[in-house]
Amino acid sequence: MKKTILALLSACTLTATQADEGMWTLYDLPQAVYEQMQAEGYALPYDMLYRADDAIMKSVVNFSGYCSGVVVSPDGLVFTNHHCGFEAIRSHSTTEHDYMLNGFIAKSYAEELPNKDMFVSFMVDQKDVTDEVVTEGFYQMSSHAQALYLDSIENAMSKAVKEKDKTLRLELKAFYEGNKFYATTYRDFTDLRLVFAIPKSMGKFGGETDNWMWPRQTCDFSVFRIYADPDTNGPAEYSERNVPYHPEHWAKVSTEGYRPGSFSMTMGYPGSTSRYLSSYGIAERYAENAVRAQVRGVKQEVMKRHMDASEAVRIKYDSKYAQSSNYWKNSIGMNKCIDSIGLIAQKARFEQQIALWQDTAQVKGLSPVDFKAMASLYERRTKISEALLLFSETFMRNDELSTRARRVHQGAQPVGNGKRQHINIKDNSDTWDFDTDREILGTLLANYRSHVSSNDYLPAFYTDVIDRKFDGDCQAFADAMYKKSKLIKKNRVYPNKKSFKKDIGVQYGLDLVALRATLIDEYMALSDSIDEQERLLCDLKVRMEMDQPHYSDANFTLRLSYGQVKEYLLGGKPSGYRTTAPSMVAKMRQGDRIEDYRVEPEMVDLMSRAGDMPLCFLTTNDITGGNSGSPMFDGKNRLIGLAFDGNWDSLSSDIFFDRDLARCIGVDIRYVLYMIDRWGHADRLIKEINAK
Repeated sequence: MKKTILALLSACTLTATQADEGMWTLYDLPQAVYEQMQAEGYALPYDMLYRADDAIMKSVVNFSGYCSGVVVSPDGLVFTNHHCGFEAIRSHSTTEHDYMLNGFIAKSYAEELPNKDMFVSFMVDQKDVTDEVVTEGFYQMSSHAQALYLDSIENAMSKAVKEKDKTLRLELKAFYEGNKFYATTYRDFTDLRLVFAIPKSMGKFGGETDNWMWPRQTCDFSVFRIYADPDTNGPAEYSERNVPYHPEHWAKVSTEGYRPGSFSMTMGYPGSTSRYLSSYGIAERYAENAVRAQVRGVKQEVMKRHMDASEAVRIKYDSKYAQSSNYWKNSIGMNKCIDSIGLIAQKARFEQQIALWQDTAQVKGLSPVDFKAMASLYERRTKISEALLLFSETFMRNDELSTRARRVHQGAQPVGNGKRQHINIKDNSDTWDFDTDREILGTLLANYRSHVSSNDYLPAFYTDVIDRKFDGDCQAFADAMYKKSKLIKKNRVYPNKKSFKKDIGVQYGLDLVALRATLIDEYMALSDSIDEQERLLCDLKVRMEMDQPHYSDANFTLRLSYGQVKEYLLGGKPSGYRTTAPSMVAKMRQGDRIEDYRVEPEMVDLMSRAGDMPLCFLTTNDITGGNSGSPMFDGKNRLIGLAFDGNWDSLSSDIFFDRDLARCIGVDIRYVLYMIDRWGHADRLIKEINAK
């Protein structure tokens, strides 16, 4: 009976890890995976990935906690994507010196620009510490109790690491849905300086028109440099004394290129995948995607209108708009893919097979998955999840007043005593615009009311203030808050004064904080039980397929993905595996009609003289958010490109990898070097990189 069931399961596309699928941890890379890499063209010994003194992983960095990057020179030069450097480029831009619009080239070390709150992290070590962490009764703890317990263990492990080397830090993270725990040690460098950025017209060529699409011609790269203590070559806070960092290893840059079938490997820090997620969890994700896409679409329309009307506003909102629109389009595309392949139904059928195996297999120590309970729990939580996401997308990280209104009640640290105790409000006027933000808030307030599923999830100010004092006019309410609230007008507020609680913005913030607490409490009341069932489901799947290697879902730790340069069927026709300069010039000629293809005349001329130079290419590497800027290596650990996107046809890959459709889009390193050389005339960088 067991053999019959396993034979059935092996025929299901959702079970076995296929070639090219996977985001593999390096310290314990399965031998079977390495052998498959060799079969596809990897030409170096196993130790050259992780353990050797010059292992390639030593050149790969976590870029500021949201992207990936690679060190490409003995003087600490780092390549990442243009969109990963977007905020740094924007923060240095003014209407007089618009580096976002015109690009930036540092002609010497002295001209390289420091960046606040940016860093790179090198992974130093990783190990499985599950046996030290999972003690008797661990899985019976609440999520809150588990978090406190794990935090205490992480602190103890970190202390032990720092006693040996104070420049190190340690992170303890869950893997395999909490069935395993790994400790990862990092060394952080916080003095990171901008060296080179091309104009936005090239670094974001295609904009939202081409985002997640193929074919692509986007020159998605930017260049930074790591600076270090001049005495130790180690991490140091920004100082004019600091000097370029000299890494123990850096990636060699290759101009040899590739062809269809060539081996390709990415290393980077993928943020989050949910490949083990149940069919019920996917249905919840589908509902959340619909909410996210709807709210962001409304918000982006307001932002775009104001950005088009003012260069000063555009500079302030360029990065915000890009961040919002990226996962607006991702949410739309993911739901489209879920529908097109019938993913929820596929997963449900697979779970039926798992349930059958669970009922018949004799597995010692295996806790059963309660599929009925899981279905019921998700049905109740999905309604709350939709409301919580609608709330977050409306009231968090959108407009400045809402941010300050929540902050004065949560997280702000008062200073002083008695009635003179106050909360300082930072002057960040260079990051937002009064008229843009107040219209965003008014528009989103009206949108929230029209989409909220229950009056129970309506903040009190809707009936108490908007209806009674503003006749239901949400924009008038938003305008009044921006005009009257001390949260906008003053640089400090006094929480112990009577006038504080009477402030219209402060009252608004209290209502937001109260409702959010209610929503989170309702959500968390179901989440512990759901998380436990998902953990058991993952454990069951891995146990059932013990003859196969399994990778853990992405969690922003260093991962390897391998594959090949390869096209796919796009609309029933071969997609082509790369793009070349003439295809970009053809799009540039449409710039009078399509704004996202509009470039400076010099760029048209530059690309017209590039011949058939390769621009972007496709591989079967596994990619998700956080992989942006990941180096793409050939079979000899040489850099051939930078990953920057996935393709529209497989946007459900965060929850299901379709080997026929899933592709990683990379910018060819020869395109990068061409722009540094021919547009930037940055001879010093070309010599430093020493591409061969």
